[in-house]
Amino acid sequence: MILVTKAPSFRGSKVFGQSDVFNDSVHGHMEFHPLLVKIIDTPQFQRLRYIKQLGGAYFVYPGASHNRFEHSLGVGYLAGELAQALKTKHDNEGENLIDEKDILSVQIAGLCHDLGHGPFSHMFESVFSVLQHEQISIEMFEHLVEENRLKPLMKLYDLSDRDLHFIKEMIDLEPRGKDGKLRFEGRGEDKSFLYEIVSNKTNGVDVDKFDYFARDCHHLGMQNNFDYRRFLKFARVCEAEDGKKHICIRDKEVYNMYDFFHTRYCLHRRAYQHRVNKAIEIMIKDVLSKVKDIKIEGFEKTLLESIDDMAAYTKLTDSLLQVILFSTDENLKEAKEILARICSRDLYVFLGETLVAESKTIIVQVKLISQKKIEWKKKLAEPLRLKPEDFEIEQVTINYGMKERNPIEKMNFYNKSDPQKAVPLPKEQVSHLLPDTFSETFIRVYCKKTLQPDERKRLENWCKENIFKTLQVIFTSRLLNLVEI
Repeated sequence: MILVTKAPSFRGSKVFGQSDVFNDSVHGHMEFHPLLVKIIDTPQFQRLRYIKQLGGAYFVYPGASHNRFEHSLGVGYLAGELAQALKTKHDNEGENLIDEKDILSVQIAGLCHDLGHGPFSHMFESVFSVLQHEQISIEMFEHLVEENRLKPLMKLYDLSDRDLHFIKEMIDLEPRGKDGKLRFEGRGEDKSFLYEIVSNKTNGVDVDKFDYFARDCHHLGMQNNFDYRRFLKFARVCEAEDGKKHICIRDKEVYNMYDFFHTRYCLHRRAYQHRVNKAIEIMIKDVLSKVKDIKIEGFEKTLLESIDDMAAYTKLTDSLLQVILFSTDENLKEAKEILARICSRDLYVFLGETLVAESKTIIVQVKLISQKKIEWKKKLAEPLRLKPEDFEIEQVTINYGMKERNPIEKMNFYNKSDPQKAVPLPKEQVSHLLPDTFSETFIRVYCKKTLQPDERKRLENWCKENIFKTLQVIFTSRLLNLVEI
């Protein structure tokens, strides 16, 4: 629950309007700059109240009722906290690395980084693969500023067009030159470390994850072993071996950082990629696929058309499923039937899960599945006279955030005796008990039809003998031995 109270003032020389204090269940009292309050109090931002943070996980974990709204507030708040902590630390050492405009820009980017999420978050973009949510977030941010006439207010706080470009870069810094390097236009390379606060493309350690690790664990009832407050205490800006300035952390905090990435793995394994959660998400994706070209009553455009129209996109929230469920439109009949199955817990049937052998690279795994998927579906369908499209074969990859690589190798650490110098910290110098593998892939099979117990057993056995024969197979009641491909 988030309570809002008015605050009389805010740090900084210029204040036009009222700051607010939000009482958050995760971070406690969060004070927001008056400009941030103006952004929050817009239809485009308030829309995030009606989009579940974890999509279909709410159907599995009753506590996972939190939304993108409170997560975005948390990221905006933590972005300011980290930027201010770095500024204070380096100001005390006589270095003027960060100014007030930098902090305000970073806060805005954190606040607005998820504006582009569609209904049920990542499920929407997996169906409508035209854009990623970060790109739509930039379009929605531009729409928000224009529709609410915020540019004059931003200028009162000395935010220029370059600052606005900087904010958009922090939300999604993808443009690359011919050399493959990131290009910084909103800020120069002397401030390139600022791009690591909201969405860190270098090693994945950013305040977006600080918030959703803490918030998701809180609502899922799981233990969060990563303490972001310690990170704020020990973070500083150093020049690394590549000659650029990066946000670095004390060497003794390396164990906390391994906990950070292990927490990411645990959340994916136990919640985000939960087999029942994925079954429900497949069902919701099927619903969205069936209605994407249909104009639904109450919406100005089809879902596909709405992606290119931010005014129409503003109206798209999780409520879309309720509109479909209670609609009398015959064109929505198939979609309604799937939603009715979710409501009655008649879910797609989980037939098995395989762990792909560790020695197989991701490229080999993708190639294997793409070649075999059509064949497997046909053979699964034959015994029960079903259709190949009645089956879904899912590939689920869980890692530490950098595919098969150890993300700690991309981090830089400093020593107490020489805080100006930052260097990598190889795993071999940390502990012999750390993981050697940082990615694993599962193959799961689902049947979209309701099955009788004997039919389900028959299909499970077929999967065991034909699909998973040379892989580790995990069924509900048994664990088979791992056999190399």
